[in-house]
Amino acid sequence: MSDVESELVERRRGGLESVLATVVKIDGRPPSRPGEKILLDRSGAVAGTLGCSEFDSAARADAAGFLDSGSPGMRTYRHDLGSIEVYLEPYPAEPILLVLGDTPVGRELFELAGRVGFRAVTDPAAAGPGSFAVATDHDDPALADLLEQVLRKGPLFVGVMGSRRHTGHHLEELRRRGLPEEAVAAIQSPVGLDLGARGAPEIAVSILAGLLAVRNGAPGGWKA
Repeated sequence: MSDVESELVERRRGGLESVLATVVKIDGRPPSRPGEKILLDRSGAVAGTLGCSEFDSAARADAAGFLDSGSPGMRTYRHDLGSIEVYLEPYPAEPILLVLGDTPVGRELFELAGRVGFRAVTDPAAAGPGSFAVATDHDDPALADLLEQVLRKGPLFVGVMGSRRHTGHHLEELRRRGLPEEAVAAIQSPVGLDLGARGAPEIAVSILAGLLAVRNGAPGGWKA
């Protein structure tokens, strides 16, 4: 494995976004060769080179657009001595899934999340814009405190296991504390798609299925 590929593996493990650019064809005698690679993020090169500073600068200029689109594509970069065709492949940052509650379902969620592209964490400080959070213990006396901390960071999704009968008082406490109504009302409870799930592993799968629906913009079918 090359240094560029090793760095890409490490960045993906860390949940960091990257663009891998690879020379696939040359025309003329440019200062490059097929197989040259550079790894980029929005601020510049992370590792590797396409052969010269002109090609590297061109790839850097295109990196943000590929990250925004999420789709790979080809670009042609030109030099006085020839041109290269480059395949740019974006690797978006893995969204954070904050799992609250040391419960059987919480442990299953934590174990399964990485297999479907989430980076599971248990520290509320890791939540932020675009993150997902699921509370798995509606009996936790500190749940309102945890939810308030998470909601104030602007997550994409927050869910709480349990029916409204079990979770309603937590939501009312958040309203009493002055959390915006739209943020409190958006909390999904119960959480999980209606799969007829039984037992912790199946319930965790139903929750992850719902999170995938949100992440992918699909309607899903939440339990009522």
